[in-house]
Amino acid sequence: MFLEINQIKKAFGQGESRVEVLRGIDLSLERGEFCVLLGPSGSGKSTLLNIIGGIDSADSGEIVIGGEPMSHMRERQLTMYRRKHLGYIFQMYNLIPNLTVRENIEVGSYLSDKPLDVDELLKLLGLWEHRGKVPSQLSGGQQQRTAIGRAVVKNPDILLCDEPTGALDYKTSKEILKLIEQVNKTYGNTIIMVTHNDAIKYMADTVVRLRDGAIRDTVRNKQRMSAEELEW
Repeated sequence: MFLEINQIKKAFGQGESRVEVLRGIDLSLERGEFCVLLGPSGSGKSTLLNIIGGIDSADSGEIVIGGEPMSHMRERQLTMYRRKHLGYIFQMYNLIPNLTVRENIEVGSYLSDKPLDVDELLKLLGLWEHRGKVPSQLSGGQQQRTAIGRAVVKNPDILLCDEPTGALDYKTSKEILKLIEQVNKTYGNTIIMVTHNDAIKYMADTVVRLRDGAIRDTVRNKQRMSAEELEW
């Protein structure tokens, strides 16, 4: 198993204000799997994503990626782990405003020992004609494509997506989902996506429903639906 999440617990606050956000999460994923985390606000899905991403730490439990336990890592090792294994796509694009599309993507490639070809990626993402533009000259969808490119160019083992279509309209959301699907098929990255959109579960291999910090159920789709076929 490529990614193993064992009994992850996390709480915030002290005393009477203490809230248990994650109550012992267990999950295993194979390399190249597409996993969707579903659940209402406050269910713990973004907290879980941040712990997998090394942005936040668990109170107890263990995460092992490719045989490497995170709990054994010091800060420098954790930084290298994030650089080596992880790519992040957020709802907000967080692009560098004075850099072009190409330059924003190249920033990601500098963090990797095995980056993808930037020209090839620009073409895959439909950004070749926009490669010389800065973010203020782009639509929301084009900015999110650029953010995807920056995350993917480093060729990460795991792509963490936190509501990547949350700020986009229906048509653009479908385009972004098709791109993420294409990235998964082309490069074989393991993808973990947090979403409120129930329809997206049909394009995943594994669907994990969270409620009140616990896994309510885990479903493995026998056949994935293409992003093109999704309706909501």
